[in-house]
Amino acid sequence: MQTQLPADLLATRAGKTADTILRNCVHCGFCTATCPTYQLLGDELDSPRGRIYLIKQMLEGNEVSARTQLHIDRCLNCRSCETTCPSGVHYSRLLDIGQQYIQTQTTRPLLDRLQRYLLRLVVPYPKRYGFLTASARLIKPFLPAKLGQKIPPKAKVLPWKQQNHARKVLVLEGCVQSVSTPETNALAVQVLDKLGIEVLRPPKTGCCGALSQHLGANEEALEFMRRNIDAWRVHLNEVEAIISSASGCGVELKDYAHALAEDEDYKDEAAQVSALAKDLSEVIGKEVLPEMTPPETPIKVAFHSPCTLQHGQKITGVVETILKRAGYQLVNVENSHLCCGSAGTYSLLQAEISEKLKANKLAALGANQPDVIATANIGCQLHLADGDVPVKHWISLLLERL
Repeated sequence: MQTQLPADLLATRAGKTADTILRNCVHCGFCTATCPTYQLLGDELDSPRGRIYLIKQMLEGNEVSARTQLHIDRCLNCRSCETTCPSGVHYSRLLDIGQQYIQTQTTRPLLDRLQRYLLRLVVPYPKRYGFLTASARLIKPFLPAKLGQKIPPKAKVLPWKQQNHARKVLVLEGCVQSVSTPETNALAVQVLDKLGIEVLRPPKTGCCGALSQHLGANEEALEFMRRNIDAWRVHLNEVEAIISSASGCGVELKDYAHALAEDEDYKDEAAQVSALAKDLSEVIGKEVLPEMTPPETPIKVAFHSPCTLQHGQKITGVVETILKRAGYQLVNVENSHLCCGSAGTYSLLQAEISEKLKANKLAALGANQPDVIATANIGCQLHLADGDVPVKHWISLLLERL
């Protein structure tokens, strides 16, 4: 694709990156076949190809219209299009640039600005988010059913039990997961301990930065990244990995090197973090698991592979193999490449589209009557939890068998 970006924009890193990505796109349309919003809405401007054209127009100096903002906001950033694209277009990076550009060129309606500000003010901070969800549970009986479904139940707080081992990893505890399902990392610690791996837990780590970044608050996202690096800095040369049990956080960790490439004080450590970053399944999938006796009655599992795992991190089949090794019966899930509609804050900001995608995903996951749905990301886990089949993080299923 030919571009005509202004010289002052091309002089910036964002401009150069956007120009390269735009030129890689040949508008072939393969991406439309796997785009959840295009499949649902049937509007070319709600496809990656259409949004790329809108971003191109915008960066070339055309007015940022309400229509442009609407269709960019509707994007899930699921990156399914990146998996499909034969030209290797890094769409998600272009989308981030477009979202940040919109922030500088337009002023959203007051209610929209307030909603986004409150999400950034509360969700990335575990104490604030914990207080909010605890308060929400008190008034849940008085809330509309759909709103009440979004309030997570009281979390199970489990102790971190492990021995000292020569092999060590760091862990990202995150924000929403550390409050809503803190047992996930506690169970991961137990599994890793059985495999002879110690999990270091330095204080003052938190949100990976993804929420702020996807809401167009880039500088705020960078501050979250720097805080995590500061907490991990002293341990970076003694660990073999930095693990995340939430795939949404894991894909962000692997992008720290790009995000902080121009920060002289942090770029080296950011590159080290990205090199060490691993999804929990990448670590456990390479280990020799103890012998496990298959259950007397087969337990059927439908695995929901989060977009951030299969499209963002390009990890496919790893969790499924682990669960099969543990004796579970994996059932087929149609259209497993399509997003469930969670997508970070998307389920709140684009609730109608999100609910339709969730209904489609739950139908696909439940088609072969599984006993349990397993996933690898806290957002998906909470989003899908109001269906008829229990939804668990896959690490809990593995520990049950161990």
